[in-house]
Parts: sequence; C-alpha cells; structure tokens
Amino acid sequence: MVYTISGVRFPNLPSIKKNSSLPSFNEDLRRTNAVSFSLRKDSRSSSSGKVFARKPPSDSDSSSLATTASEKLGGHQSDTSSSVTDQVENTQVVDDVDPPKIEQALETEKLDQTSALSTSGGKENFAKMSPSVEQEVGQRRVPPPGDGKKIYDIDPMLNSHRGHLDYRYGQYRKLREEIDKNEGGLEAFSRGYEIFGFTRSATGITYREWAPGAKAASLIGDFNNWDAKADVMTRNNFGVWEIFLPNNADGSSAIPHGSRVKIRMDTPTGIKDSIPAWIKYSVQPPGEIPYNGVYYDPAEEDKYVFKHPRPKRPTSLRIYESHVGMSSTEPKINTYANFRDDVLPRIKKLGYNAVQIMAIQEHSYYASFGYHVTNFFAPSSRFGTPDDLKSLIDKAHELGLVVLMDIVHSHASKNTLDGLNMFDGTDGQYFHSGSRGYHWMWDSRLFNYGSWEVLRYLLSNARWWLEEYKFDGFRFDGVTSMMYTHHGLQVEFTGNYNEYFGYSTDVDAVVYLMLVNDMIHGLYPEAIVVGEDVSGMPAFCVPVEDGGVGFDYRLHMAVADKWIELLKKRDEDWQVGDITFTLTNRRWGEKCVVYAESHDQALVGDKTIAFWLMDKDMYDFMAVDRQATPRVDRGIALHKMIRLITMGLGGEGYLNFMGNEFGHPEWIDFPRTDQHLPDGRVIPGNNGSYDKCRRRFDLGDAEYLRYHGLQEFDRAMQHLEETYGFMTSEHQYISRKDEGDRVIVFERGNLVFVFNFHWTNSYSDYRIGCSVPGKYKIVLDSDNSLFGGFNRLDDSAEFFTSDGRHDDRPCYFMVYAPCRTAVVYAAVKDDERSSLVPISLLPEDV
Repeated sequence: MVYTISGVRFPNLPSIKKNSSLPSFNEDLRRTNAVSFSLRKDSRSSSSGKVFARKPPSDSDSSSLATTASEKLGGHQSDTSSSVTDQVENTQVVDDVDPPKIEQALETEKLDQTSALSTSGGKENFAKMSPSVEQEVGQRRVPPPGDGKKIYDIDPMLNSHRGHLDYRYGQYRKLREEIDKNEGGLEAFSRGYEIFGFTRSATGITYREWAPGAKAASLIGDFNNWDAKADVMTRNNFGVWEIFLPNNADGSSAIPHGSRVKIRMDTPTGIKDSIPAWIKYSVQPPGEIPYNGVYYDPAEEDKYVFKHPRPKRPTSLRIYESHVGMSSTEPKINTYANFRDDVLPRIKKLGYNAVQIMAIQEHSYYASFGYHVTNFFAPSSRFGTPDDLKSLIDKAHELGLVVLMDIVHSHASKNTLDGLNMFDGTDGQYFHSGSRGYHWMWDSRLFNYGSWEVLRYLLSNARWWLEEYKFDGFRFDGVTSMMYTHHGLQVEFTGNYNEYFGYSTDVDAVVYLMLVNDMIHGLYPEAIVVGEDVSGMPAFCVPVEDGGVGFDYRLHMAVADKWIELLKKRDEDWQVGDITFTLTNRRWGEKCVVYAESHDQALVGDKTIAFWLMDKDMYDFMAVDRQATPRVDRGIALHKMIRLITMGLGGEGYLNFMGNEFGHPEWIDFPRTDQHLPDGRVIPGNNGSYDKCRRRFDLGDAEYLRYHGLQEFDRAMQHLEETYGFMTSEHQYISRKDEGDRVIVFERGNLVFVFNFHWTNSYSDYRIGCSVPGKYKIVLDSDNSLFGGFNRLDDSAEFFTSDGRHDDRPCYFMVYAPCRTAVVYAAVKDDERSSLVPISLLPEDV
C-alpha cells in the first residue's frame, strides 16, 4: 500500500517516532555544551583567519585544531597509497559500527575517486582534487577584490566613518584570502552541495553532514526500514559525519528515488531524528506534523531538461511579485504546473518582464508566507516536485521573463524536528547562541554569519538555486534585520550616518552580504540582486569592489508606508510636496525598486490600496452597468494615479504584487485553526479556510466589472515604460508641486507627467513647463473610458509649445487638467505618430 505526494510514492510505514525523549515540535531547547566553529576575528597568531573547532565533550582530545573542516573533508586524496586502516584510525568510530562494512565503503569510494572526506593527508581541497571541478573552476572565477575606496568619491560624507568602512572591507578581503587559501576560491567554496548532503557516484551514494555536537549518528529511512543500527555513520575530527552506501548487486541505487530519509543523532539533548540539512526535497506525510526528507534522484529520462536560455537582463525592471500556492482563483493550494500554464502568460500579457516568486524554500508553516524556512535547499513540495519548478522557470524564460527568487537568509524556522534549529542538539551550530540567536518579533532563529560552515551553507544555497534551477537572481528578504544587531526593531532611522556605522552594525552579516553579492555577480554577471532594506544603508547598491555591499537594487519600502498613511487622511490633508519628497528620497546613484503595495500591505490586519479606497462599496458597486458611488469613483481614480506616480517618480524598477494591478479586494489570510495559548487564551483561526488565500484573477478579466479597467490601465503603464524606458532615464525634473492646485508636474526621460490630485477642481489652459520645444501628444490618460474614466480629454489632440520660461523650464504648453487625473505627454516630430496604443490593439495573447 502506498500514498503519493507530489508525484513521489512512499510506502505506508508505521510512525518513525522511536523515542519519547525526542524534542517536541517547538520545544525551547538550550545548549548544554557549546561548540565553537566560527571564523577567528583577531590576528594574534600566524593562523589568524582560519577556523578553530573544538571537539564535543565526548572526545578525549580537547585540543583546538587550526584547520578548516573542508580541508579534512576536502576532496579526493592524491596519495592513493594511503591505507584504509589509516583512514579508519583517523576517524571517530561510534558504537555498534561494523568495521568491515566501513572499510568496504571507504575502499569502494576511494577506488571510485569520489571521496571528499579523508582525514589523513595535508590541506588538499575539493577543487584541486577533482579534475572535472578543476576544469570548471578554471572557467568560472569570482574576480579578486578591489581596493574598496571608490565609495569615498561617490559619497564624501562616508569619509567621517572611514575607520568603520575600512575595517569592514578589510574583514571582507581577509575572508576572501582565507577562502582562496583553504577552499580553492569562492567559486569552489560556494559548491558545498557537491560535498555535503547526498551525492551520487557511479558506485554508490555518499551522505555527509556537519553536526559537531552529535555523539553518534545513523542514516535511517524507508530504504533500511528505519533501522538505526543498519547504516551507522563515522565522524572526523571536525564534526563531519559520513557514510557511503554502495550500489546494490544489480547496480541499482541503495536508496531508491522517493525514499524518506532522516539522520538519527545522539545529541547533548538526547536522541533526535532530523531532516538532513542539505536535503533537496521534503514532504509532509498525511496525518503527520513534521516533514520528512526525501531522497530525490529520478531516472535520467524523468529529469526535466531545460530547453530555453536565460533572457538578457532587462534595462528597466518591472517585477510581478507572486506566490504559487495562492495563485489560483479557487480556494486551494495551486501548483507549479498551473502557475506555469495559467499565470505566466498573464504576467507576460500584462507587460511585466520579471516574475518574483515567494515561498520557494520549504517551510513547514504555510501561513509564514514562506519566511520561516525549514529546508533551505528544497523547493516547497506543496506546489509539486523539483522538476515541476524547473519546468515553470523554463517556461518563463521561453516567454522572455526573468525569474527572481525571494530568498531568506536573514533567519530560519525555530522548528527542531524538520528545521536547522538545535540540529546537532546544540543551540549554536548554525545560529548565535542565547538571545542573540533569537528574533523575538519573528519567533525565529538568527544565523551566525561569522561561522565558516554557516558561510559555506548560505553561499552554497544561493549558488544552488542559480545553478540547479536557473533562477535569474534574488530578492533578499530581511536585510535590515541582518545588518544591525537591533534588527531594525524599535529603531527609527533618520539618515544620520552614525546610525549605520557603529556598534549596532553586525559587520559579520554585512561581510556575508558582500560575499554573496560578489559570488553571484562574479559567476552570473547577468543576475539581478535586490535587497530589502528599510534603513537606507549608504553604499548598499555600490559594487563590492568599490567598497559597497553589492546589491543591484534596494526596495524603496517607505513609499508604500506613505500611501497607507495618506489613505487614512482626508484628501484635503494630502500634501503634494510630501508625496514627491517620499518618492524621490533615495540615495543618488543607487537604484531602487519601488512599489505602491506589495504582499506586506495585503496581509490580514491590513488592506489593499483598493480596499482602503473603496471598502465595502467594492462588494456591490463594481459592475459597469450600475451607477458607481462617489467612493468608488474616487477609489478608481486615485488607484490609477497612485500607481502611475509611484512608477513614474519613485525608482529605477517597479514591483506589483499579483492581483493588485486590478485592485484586488479585501486582504490575504492563510488558513488557520484556533491557537490555544499556555495562559488559557485562544486566538481564533478561520477554520482552515483558503477563501482569502487566493487571487481572483477572474475579477480583472471580467469586462463587465470595473476591476477590468484598472487592470487595463496597469497594462498600459507597463507598455508605456517598455516603449519609453522612463524609469532608467537619467533625466528627472519636478517642475511643479502646487499645494493650492494639488498639481504635480515632472519630466522623466522624454515624457511629461501631469497629476491633478484635487478632488473637485479641474483646470483649463493650465501651463505645463517643459524642456523640449515642439509638438506634444497624449500617450497615457487615466481618464480614458477604457480605464474606467470619464473621457474628459481628447487623446488625439496635439499640443504646441510656446517660448517663455515657466516653472524654470524654457518653454511651456497649455492643457486641460481634469480633477483626479494623471496624463502623460510625449514630444513628437511632425512626421512621427504618438506611441499611444489603444488597449484593444495591445497584444492579447502570448
């Protein structure tokens, strides 16, 4: 009898909960014996910068070893005369190990030249010892560091904090040097997935795990009937456990594809079964709470093969933020396949050139929106198999869409049975120990970015998604939390540089961000990296070689907060100067991705912009054949204006969360059951309902509903940007911020934008200053009836400039500016047609 999850078949076995002393699902376990395994920060010895490890108390020898773990688990031994006996003698053997079996495995793997864990010999590394890897390293290298001094030319104010910044860059250079020396370079160091976890060779499977706190370890799973004595692992002096499983006599794999697997460890806090830290796939069996790791290795003919190359990096980045699970119109969890077939063509038709996908890394708690990651190398099995995800990405590439992954390296789930927390029974293996390793607001664990093996794990994780799944880049979540020890909590950033460069800055975390950006851009020059930072850290989007953190874009998060702030006020209380200041308040020379609202603004407890504007009237007055209420008329007009001025003035890239392009009503609420707190209080759930955890794309497609006009306006916005490329133009000039008229006029590229935010006043013969003389035509009009407007303008009209300065511009033209409208004008030559394309003529199908 079997059951099937995401196309993988599993035998119906008894529960694998073997020991009542196992930690509970969310038990708050504390470390009893700390294991130090982090990068040394001082230079008090000639070994400075190397990793120092201390054996757990179970080891008789407590001396420190000034060698990196990878130097011992590094690569194939060049000296093939080393005896198997030597290898066994230098390996800690746990109880109940069958020595002949270990010798057989080691000898088999040695003959196959795939062992990466010999503890004898010198400081050989993986890159040097593997011919195939050595060839790849020769082809792909991360460029050496620069001098890191250009930031002082870019921003002279940084000179007052030169001591901090020079120290930071010095730490980065020092770490790069140590990685070059001990790991063969950043390129090799970021391929830890070729050493750790499950690796397959012609003769068998090797499984390796770094768990220095464990006293004994066994690999268990369906393949050995969960027998902890069947496949006992051996350990080297650096806390890396290993086992080799030779192929069966018939040549088949010792672990069949789809088998559930775990590692059972005797830890300082007791016996525990854990999902391997480097697992590539995990599932939640029916009726169980913790996930199970899955050995995912389909037959060659069943593996997805990419057919389409990555698209070129777009000049103007227009991102469609999405979540696979909630992308169905039906109240259910959607799949990679359905997203590929139904949502990707929609994104292409709307005119976006990038899709950013949330919740890819496996997370046991669905309502975490994917931010409480449990298995960092595994794509979420809720939506399908790894090959289904590859098919999705390949289809996006076929459509010319770049695919960004919302990656989480800022924190991790605190789950102990299916996550990294207390993995080897200690509090500080992957995370900081004690309170520093706990995020009190997110209820999650915080990585120790000063640990060598944590660096390997996270760098390899970013590399894995780019290499294996062909993602085109990342949106790094929670970067503000990473860069400061206060995590940005209960802190108001004012722009004072002392807030960025002081004792509250986590230099280890910033250096990690520099490393990962350096690795990504060095190996994948076309990759796009966006950082979620609300603090305004200077040099955040300056290349690492120049002394910056290395991101391509910063999320301009203040804009969305400003819109919510204004929507809580009366129109009469809006200040146009406040709007333009917020939209343009960003660091010169550092690119931003701006948005009016993302997924954050739609979560339960908040509302979408459309719902803020129209509230309950959206339920009864959105049909075009029914008279709209004043609230609906106001909401539709301002919804379009807010989105266009955000795109027009707020950044060099634009983001929209799926469904918000047509004014998705209500909020997002993941299925929840009642939560019973220890003090007896009950937090009510929603009866596990998916009703608010979906996207009603049918509303935007229905031509008889006013949602359709909003969707078509968003589509026209994307087309306008594609045609004129105004977001990346260096020319941006705000010529008018009239608080009395409530009018904003600005130039961006070759376009002139006119916004009239007044709720009743329309202006005839309104002078619009411009820098280019000649003829202008309307290229986008929010009042067009196609967009749910009142058609108060003649979009075929021509406007001719007059000489004479106006608003500090050399010439001007006269327009009619209806209330609550946004109109975009473009200069055209006499023999040139306007680029305004009626929506009916835009591409309908992909």
